[in-house]
Amino acid sequence: MNACANEGTRRADDELNRIYKLLLIKVCDDALAKGKIRAAQNAWIKYRDTYIEAMYPAKDKQVEYGSIYPMEVDLLGAKLTRQQTTALREILKQYQTEGHR
Repeated sequence: MNACANEGTRRADDELNRIYKLLLIKVCDDALAKGKIRAAQNAWIKYRDTYIEAMYPAKDKQVEYGSIYPMEVDLLGAKLTRQQTTALREILKQYQTEGHR
């Protein structure tokens, strides 16, 4: 189960990175947009990590949450990553449909 959850997280990360790269390519000539997209993505990464820590705040996570902890973190991480991928797709769609350059 842990391996499957980890694989799901890897696939979600791969898709996020693919969309993020497409978005940066789309705005390649707009330094302001590129900077804002990068800043938003960096802020999201900090949010994701902090959110997961808030969900599982114990210092000794294995003792506190047990053997299911790695799987739960992977499932939560994948869920958050899919949400961010959707958000990046919305930005990409905005640039594609409104003719931003």
